[in-house]
Amino acid sequence: MKRRNLALAALLMARTSAPLAAQTPAAPASASPAEVARFADALLKSKYRTGAPGGVVLVARGDTVLYRGARGDADVEKNVPLRTDSLFRIGSVTKQFAAAGVLKLVEEGKVKLDDPLAKYVPGFPGGDGITVRQLLNHTAGVKDYTGIKGYMTGPLIQRDLTTAQMIDVFKDLPADFDPGTKWNYSNSGYVLVGAIIEAASGEPWHAYLERALFRPLGMTNTGYAADPKRVARQVKPYSYDKDILVPARPISLTQPHAAGSLLSTADDLLKWTRALHEGRVINSALYTQMVTPAGSAREVGYGFGIFREKLRTHPMLTHGGGIFGFISALNYVPGPDISVILLENDDQDDDRRGGESADTAARRLAAIALGDPYPALKPVAVDAAALQAAEGTYRFDGDVTRILRVVDGKLTAQRGSRGEPAPLTPIAADDFLYPDGFNRLKLERDAGGRVIRARIFPNGDGAGDVGVRAAPAAAASTPVTRAMLERLVGDYAHAEAGLTMKVFFEGEALLAQLAGQDPVTLRPKSPVDFETEESNASVHFPAGSAPAGEATMRQGGREITLKRVP
Repeated sequence: MKRRNLALAALLMARTSAPLAAQTPAAPASASPAEVARFADALLKSKYRTGAPGGVVLVARGDTVLYRGARGDADVEKNVPLRTDSLFRIGSVTKQFAAAGVLKLVEEGKVKLDDPLAKYVPGFPGGDGITVRQLLNHTAGVKDYTGIKGYMTGPLIQRDLTTAQMIDVFKDLPADFDPGTKWNYSNSGYVLVGAIIEAASGEPWHAYLERALFRPLGMTNTGYAADPKRVARQVKPYSYDKDILVPARPISLTQPHAAGSLLSTADDLLKWTRALHEGRVINSALYTQMVTPAGSAREVGYGFGIFREKLRTHPMLTHGGGIFGFISALNYVPGPDISVILLENDDQDDDRRGGESADTAARRLAAIALGDPYPALKPVAVDAAALQAAEGTYRFDGDVTRILRVVDGKLTAQRGSRGEPAPLTPIAADDFLYPDGFNRLKLERDAGGRVIRARIFPNGDGAGDVGVRAAPAAAASTPVTRAMLERLVGDYAHAEAGLTMKVFFEGEALLAQLAGQDPVTLRPKSPVDFETEESNASVHFPAGSAPAGEATMRQGGREITLKRVP
């Protein structure tokens, strides 16, 4: 998530959640299997249509399966229904297995987490400065090959490639950042993880995982997605071209490699989850490192192949996967010992699924099993005047803003000037849910009843992030028309400071955009004086009827004048 802020010399910063506390809070009363089954059955019926691709769901508490179900077709053309033991590609959930494979090699003394990549992949550019640990937690800065323009949509992704050939695809791309300084999800990094497994074990990465992990755990339905024998058992993958169901785009399963080339079933993933988190895969010291975000990865809560998030008041260890024709979600809640697996055989995670993504559905299922479900999206009536009283700009920490407006009778929340307005559903007086049904916004009023703050609860939990309502800009003494503002449109620059700004219209709104930043809305106080909607900056133009020759920006006691660029 990016800050939107017209600043004199600011860089965009990422704003992310803090890591979760390691201690697990006391669990609420758990739901009964019957309650979980009722909810899961209803979810499957609303989420998956008949005569279309669908999904398999498994919910367990410890070793006890609370629900196991399937809905939709494994082969739509032949009307073959999905079964609970159907075989799916699991995409990036593969990373969890690859990470555990490396940690097994650490246990065997064949790898050290702080070894340089160059030890295992000689000649990789910058490999002396990249560690195994940084590849596992996405802090190595290796450019993600899936972001190469046109690569994933053209014929290149259909080629069968060896590990060395895969590395050749991205090894000469510029790094995203110096190793260890930032975090960026990288599939290329996990191709290199696979290469490390191969160098240290002397086996193909997937063969080592088969020998070291799958066979000992009895995971007979998990393996390499490029293996023809397994592909023959896999359900058919689908996608959508607009609203028309089509076969998924072809891909060589050699290319996702250790970042995403495994197949599995819901029950095998349950076996894996139980074994990993019970200490039957790696020793406790390595497991702690696997599930504990460190360094730059703390910002996003990423361990090794595992995100650390929050479900209600509980830590949740999770990873999802998306690959041509498939989507997967794997959640585990320690303490209450809840596992949720959801596997789908189309790759369109949108409103064809009843408005809920696989991640959303899996999170709801885990909360139900926990006995602490998220509130239902059941609206209550709210007076129109009460909604309008909430309109305004609210400033949070890190210069983040939320703009609340009433649109078509509903209160909406928009992040910055360019965010997509999200309609909010009132579930109580001054209490609103976002469309995902998790994130919640609560208005806070002063003694006189005026709205002064908005508190946002990520996933509906915790103390919430507080946004203070900004004082509204003074209204212009005379109406400011678009015709008055047309003369301000153009490009402005300050050569010595290396600063450029573009002023332009989007619809009827006048916007300003500094190079390298997002646009902000200019709110007129007069035909020549403006305040930004997202920050405490102001912009002044000289009066007149000719195109403005300059623009003066003021913020935090600083001032700079940019000249119009012819």
